[in-house]
Amino acid sequence: MELSLQGFGCSQVLALMGLEAQGKTAPDLVRAMAGLQNGLGCGKVCGTLSGACCVLGLYAGRGAPEETGDSTLAPMLTELVTWFEDTFGRRYGGIDCKDIVGQDPRLRLERCPEIVIATIRKVTEILEANNCAVGGQAVVGFP
Repeated sequence: MELSLQGFGCSQVLALMGLEAQGKTAPDLVRAMAGLQNGLGCGKVCGTLSGACCVLGLYAGRGAPEETGDSTLAPMLTELVTWFEDTFGRRYGGIDCKDIVGQDPRLRLERCPEIVIATIRKVTEILEANNCAVGGQAVVGFP
């Protein structure tokens, strides 16, 4: 909530928390995540979901030519998206930002914090279940 009050969008909040859990900062990455806000800027896929997928990639994706990435990334993404569809897609009639909050700022204040918190918990659960490590240390969850 604190990050939202500072003006960060849902996708940026996920990125900031994922980076913080790794003890890192990456303003360029956080800035780039702004492109996912408000459903890709036009009400499409929820920024929380797309941001959470990016966090899984931050932990398990390939970032340099000498890296191979983690083979569990694709199944982790599938698990996250399936969970999000089952949890929020059914409740709100879809996983697009326009389905969840439309243009109603009150719904944004009401629904988005719950969605962000639940998604952070799910991402943490998925990372822990797949023994993803950062810098040789197991993921212990978001702060």
